[in-house]
Amino acid sequence: MRDIARAAEMLPGSLYYHFSAKEDLLVAVYEEGVRRISQGARSASRARTEPWGRLEAAAIAHLEALLGGSDYAQVVIRIMPKDVPKVASRLIRLRDGYERLFDDLIAALPLARRTDRRMLRLMLLGALNWSQGWFRIDGDATPRSVARSFLKLLRDPQFMKQEVR
Repeated sequence: MRDIARAAEMLPGSLYYHFSAKEDLLVAVYEEGVRRISQGARSASRARTEPWGRLEAAAIAHLEALLGGSDYAQVVIRIMPKDVPKVASRLIRLRDGYERLFDDLIAALPLARRTDRRMLRLMLLGALNWSQGWFRIDGDATPRSVARSFLKLLRDPQFMKQEVR
C-alpha cells in the first residue's frame, strides 16, 4: 500500500479514504480488468454473426487484452480467488460474470448433443489464459493467430484425427 501511495504521490493513509482495506483495492483493480476484457470480447463478438466466428472474435479480443501488456488483465489472470479468502467470493462473482459471455457463445455453437460445453469453456479459457506463460511478444505468433489456431483445433474434427498407418 505504501508503494502504491508513493506512486500516486499521496500519503499512505490517504488510500484508506477510498479503500477500507487492501483487499478492497484489489477487488477494484480486478473489477476494472474484468470490465475492460469483457468490453473488448463483447464488442468483438457482436461484430460477427456466425457462431464460430463470434467465439473466435471473443477469443482474439481476450488474448489481445491479456497479451497486450495491461496490468489490469494481469491481475485478473494471475490472482486466484482462493489466495485472497477475504474477497474470494467477490472475485469469483466477477470472473463468473465474464465467463458467462463464453457460456453464451459456446451454447450457440452447432456441436454434438453429447458435448460437455462447460468443459469446452473451461478448456478454451484455460488455454487462452495459460498463453501468457509461453507467448513471446517478439515471436512469430500474434494473439490473433494463437486464438485462431485454438479455435481451429476445436472446430475441425479432421484436424484432430490421428493418422492410422
